[in-house]
Amino acid sequence: MRLERLTYNKIKIFLTTDDLSDRGLTKEDIWKDSLKWHQLFHEMLEEANEEFGVDFHGSVAVEIFSIQATGMIMIVTIEDQEEENLNDSFLEMHVSFNGREELLFVFHDFEDIIQLARRLQSVGYLDGSIYFLNEKYYFYINNIQDDSIASVTAILSEFGQCSFLSIHFIEEYGKKIIDHHAVHVITHYFQN
Repeated sequence: MRLERLTYNKIKIFLTTDDLSDRGLTKEDIWKDSLKWHQLFHEMLEEANEEFGVDFHGSVAVEIFSIQATGMIMIVTIEDQEEENLNDSFLEMHVSFNGREELLFVFHDFEDIIQLARRLQSVGYLDGSIYFLNEKYYFYINNIQDDSIASVTAILSEFGQCSFLSIHFIEEYGKKIIDHHAVHVITHYFQN
């Protein structure tokens, strides 16, 4: 499990499928109201509190971004409290599965990105951005629709690994190679 603070009230949590299986959970268990899931969620909040000093009480919103082959990303947002009389031990959780995904994958070789682009083009996906940082390439996708997320994520997982870094970090410290329509640009210049 990895944690990253995005803003003063927003934490990004990455859970691998191994993290889930070590705790006897699957990604499907999130949608069930199970005791194991609640225990895991409270462990994650405690770790975030210890690491970042974020006090979780009141109401939090949880957006879950499923990364099929490697695990899942959750964005936990502490919602502003309008009432001061909330019980500190009370935690209300709103879970939503975001229909528009944001994916960031890392690649060690540009040849892998060329092969990835060819496969993504074959399923009709032509967008994306490419960054370079610390001798690695990062392929970023945002605003992908539900109907193509499964196939695009599966293809990304074949060629690269889900990045533990955030796109904000990559944009700040990396170099943008292709801004938009990366798949289209790569397949145009690197034809068979």
